[in-house]
Amino acid sequence: MIGETGRTLAEIVKSLLPLLVCIAALPAASTAAAQPDLRLGIQQGLAARAGTETSSNWAGYAVTHRKPFASVTGRWVQPAATCADISPTYSAFWVGLGGFSSRSFAVEQTGTLANCTAGTPYYKAWYELYPKPPVMLRIAVRPNDLFSSTVSVSKKTVVIRIKNVTTGKLFTKRLHMTRPDLGSAEWVAEAPSGCDFSGNCSTLPLTNFGSVAFSHSTATVRGHKGRISDPAWSATTIELHGDLNDPNHPSSAGANAIPGAVGADGGSFAVTWQQLTPPGG
Repeated sequence: MIGETGRTLAEIVKSLLPLLVCIAALPAASTAAAQPDLRLGIQQGLAARAGTETSSNWAGYAVTHRKPFASVTGRWVQPAATCADISPTYSAFWVGLGGFSSRSFAVEQTGTLANCTAGTPYYKAWYELYPKPPVMLRIAVRPNDLFSSTVSVSKKTVVIRIKNVTTGKLFTKRLHMTRPDLGSAEWVAEAPSGCDFSGNCSTLPLTNFGSVAFSHSTATVRGHKGRISDPAWSATTIELHGDLNDPNHPSSAGANAIPGAVGADGGSFAVTWQQLTPPGG
């Protein structure tokens, strides 16, 4: 009886070998399709010229002042993601404090995403107190929705407020941060970063978001509230250059994002996605 049972088990195992081989191959496929550990990070400035800075991950405007900022406010119209193929791409639109200078150590920010996963657009709202990871929010995000957000800081207390003006959905949260960065205020379209299990991070491919329009952009310093063009502070235009073949602007964004001029109201502008020009083109 034992011998017969042994032969039967061997036959069963042999018959299952093709299935076991298929199952063994699954983890590799799953890993390839896994989403990266998403981060919205400090601005990676690469070059500067007369009021304009070239970055590998930010596009938009930042203002700086000799005194700390207390709050920043802005609005933007959620752009639609164009997903050309199954390759994943990422983009974020936000207002925040800190993270602009080469000495920055934190960013307090809130905004929305427009990503592509397997050829399908994916939208989400979030906030982040960098270097902690972003926190995703239960707020519906759809193309053409109008968003309004405010980040304010008092000592070590950070208040995040983001509202889908179109639907009326509001999220607000009071948080504690040991060391907030208040050296700048900014309104940004960003190519997020992805981090592996070892903590190594790199800029992710930038989603084709077309254009994103910011408005009602204001900041506050010591009780003084003004717009981007307010003479009380210095404003810098930030251009995202994603050319892997340009040694002066190394980036893995794979596209450019260029802000237009600030409007006559002093607080509105648009950032436009641009396809890279092929070498020799």
